[in-house]
Amino acid sequence: MKRYTLLFLSILLVNALLAQVDTAARTKVMTLGVFHFAYNNLDVVKTAKEDQVSVLDEPYQSEIIAIARAIEEFKPTIIAIEVQQPKQRVMDSLYQSYVVGNHALKRSEVQQLGFRIGKSVGIPTLYCVDDWGAHYPNVMALFTDSLRADRFTSFQLASHKATRAPRIGSIIGELEKRNNPVAVQESLAGYLQGIFLYEEKPGDYVGVDFQSGRWFNRNLRIFRNVQRIPKSSNDRVLLIIGADHINLLNYFFDVSHEFELVSPMPYLNRAQEIIKSNR
Repeated sequence: MKRYTLLFLSILLVNALLAQVDTAARTKVMTLGVFHFAYNNLDVVKTAKEDQVSVLDEPYQSEIIAIARAIEEFKPTIIAIEVQQPKQRVMDSLYQSYVVGNHALKRSEVQQLGFRIGKSVGIPTLYCVDDWGAHYPNVMALFTDSLRADRFTSFQLASHKATRAPRIGSIIGELEKRNNPVAVQESLAGYLQGIFLYEEKPGDYVGVDFQSGRWFNRNLRIFRNVQRIPKSSNDRVLLIIGADHINLLNYFFDVSHEFELVSPMPYLNRAQEIIKSNR
């Protein structure tokens, strides 16, 4: 009996040690979910002009600077951004121009946060990891028929409870709300309703197939693009991306054996402290 007990304890010890080694070998990744500072309004839910805030003005600039300073305490060695990969050379050129003082930051979160943090911590390049995803042939065919496409779009608009986003008060507060784990989980529910339920004929999967490419495949591709970045277990990745994406990406990073997910919430709390200390 004693021999079996020792064997059992030995197995537990080995498993614990292997788990420690596995965790230690993972690359830390922080996903910072944001709203789009430049208000591109490419989504169904849009922000009216009068509800858009200018992130170049106060008090928003001070908040963005505080967020950047706080995130720098994470000590990222790699920054990934929500930009399509074919634009990598353009981003490289803009970033290098900013680093040497020849480019003024524009409104986008890529520049306001990504460029600012990258320069401060000495990162040489920011990796473009966005992708539009791949659609099934039946979905692609739908959009070549104007009548079918109109019916699809009408259903999509009618299925949203709101198509107008409210004006934000505080940028830090908004990012805290969007990165809250409860809000992140809840945001995924919307991708399983609305256009997901659309059927051209009873029992078909048009809506499911559309959402599979538009959202699930897209985020899997973004995750794969992050995987492709040359890195080691000593690196610390900061991914700056639209907040809705983290309802899938956080799960992918969390369950993978390659990454250790780091929450931005303590760093956003730190940004609040920086703002208070400057008053």
